[in-house]
Amino acid sequence: MLTTLRIKNLALVADLTLELESGYNVITSETGAGKSILIGALNLVLGERADRTLIRSGSDSCSVEGVFDVSNLKAPLDSFLDENGLEPCEDRQLVLKRTFTSAGANRQFVNGSPTTLNALATIGAWLVDIHGPHEHQSLLNTSRQLDLLDAFGKLESERNAFKALLRSRATLDSEKTALITDEKTYAQQLDLFRFQVNEITAARLQAGEEEQVEQEHHRASNAAKLLQLSQAALDLLSENETSLLTQSGIVGRTLQELQRVDPSAALLVASQEQAVSALRELQTDLRHYADKVEIDPPRLQELEERLNLIHSLKRKYGGSVAEIIAFGEEAQRKLQSLEQRDTELARLNAALKKIETELWSAGQALSANRRKAIPQLSKAVSKQLADLGFKQSRFEITLTSLAQSQITSHQLTFTSHGLDTAEFQFAPNPGEPARPLRTIASSGELARVMLAIKTVLAAEDQIPVLVFDEVDANVGGETANAVGEKMRQIARNRQVLCITHLPQVAAPASAHYVATKQIKSGRTISEITLLEVEERVTELARMLGGQTEAARKHAEALLK
Repeated sequence: MLTTLRIKNLALVADLTLELESGYNVITSETGAGKSILIGALNLVLGERADRTLIRSGSDSCSVEGVFDVSNLKAPLDSFLDENGLEPCEDRQLVLKRTFTSAGANRQFVNGSPTTLNALATIGAWLVDIHGPHEHQSLLNTSRQLDLLDAFGKLESERNAFKALLRSRATLDSEKTALITDEKTYAQQLDLFRFQVNEITAARLQAGEEEQVEQEHHRASNAAKLLQLSQAALDLLSENETSLLTQSGIVGRTLQELQRVDPSAALLVASQEQAVSALRELQTDLRHYADKVEIDPPRLQELEERLNLIHSLKRKYGGSVAEIIAFGEEAQRKLQSLEQRDTELARLNAALKKIETELWSAGQALSANRRKAIPQLSKAVSKQLADLGFKQSRFEITLTSLAQSQITSHQLTFTSHGLDTAEFQFAPNPGEPARPLRTIASSGELARVMLAIKTVLAAEDQIPVLVFDEVDANVGGETANAVGEKMRQIARNRQVLCITHLPQVAAPASAHYVATKQIKSGRTISEITLLEVEERVTELARMLGGQTEAARKHAEALLK
């Protein structure tokens, strides 16, 4: 249930905190006092698009926060929060917040964690069902009527299974379309894929090969220079009279003479011997290096051709050897698919035939379950309509199903709703035939039909908060009493918020709020307050026409 609604700088509301109760909550006011701001605030916090014109004049931003007790919520809220990286609920309290600015910044939070508008809307759909005057018209849509029938019959799993089969068939259709081409295009694709596969296969590429070839090519193309430099280094080390090793020998003999005069110079002799050893080791390594350097023009040409081939393939098939190899593998798969087109088409056609048989069976099963639910829904709605003033009315539902011949001849195709079209029909007066709801001109009749259906479905759905925004328009008298009683009945299982102009609808509420307009510091402000018993009498008397003694007695009688 919705426990708290906080609104800041929305339309005429400056700063409002509304604490709501379980059961039946009603909001009344003079026309234009701002009670519908509650609906606007709820829509925002439940994920509807923000209208920046709703920001209170003189303010740069607006915020709405709703706190919900989700102790009895049936929807998979906890797993949804976890999968979307949102904070879990503390003490089963869910906090939704929405803020937006005049500059266009729009942010939403769940339990303090920033989230997307889609995530907020998903959660909102589990929490609140808002029914306003505009929804009367949605009842005229046959797909909406089918939704209501399925909701009553608890057929969501069957519909989802049908949709899953439909998605699988669409995937198979796409694969089949990709295979079916004209012969010229087919031949061109075969030639192209064969050429690509043969060219890449013939290259015999190895992962990491390009780097190795480039390094070897660099050495081969610089072989003469490498040989010259290594020989020059050897000459400096040992190949002439001024070489380092010759000079080092002279230094050694000099140090040995020094040692004979001063034995403490032995360390210097040892250092010289180490230096000579290091130079001879370097000489050996240089000779080995020079021996390996080979000037080989044929090998250099071979490396250049290999590099040119790799660069050519990279221009065609990818930026690296790994990408070229991957491209070749994919081309090979496509080639095999094309070469086996007839086999693949036969497989796809068989799979399509099988899944269409499954679709037909699933659709028939769904239709059968709908037909089982129709008498029960018709009877339940008719009973509610009798309470709402249609004592001898009839509510009927016709179901028209596709024939298998229409599907197989492709005159019609499967839809996500199954094989059926539903039509709600209503006969408000005895002796008259039932007619489709779309032919009913009276908005009052339509409103009562919707309320009857809502009353029936309230016991079936899992949404904990129902909001009725002036759904009692164009009704009055004894019917208004029945509408109020219906609201109270629904509130036994759900929290109900109802905006109304009718005292008969307001009187049965367990909590009565009134919206008023005040002028403070030269600014108009809307406020919503909870009424005590005496205040309720005064408000109901106002709704009945004035503060006369007769009106107050009538108000007291309604409350009793």
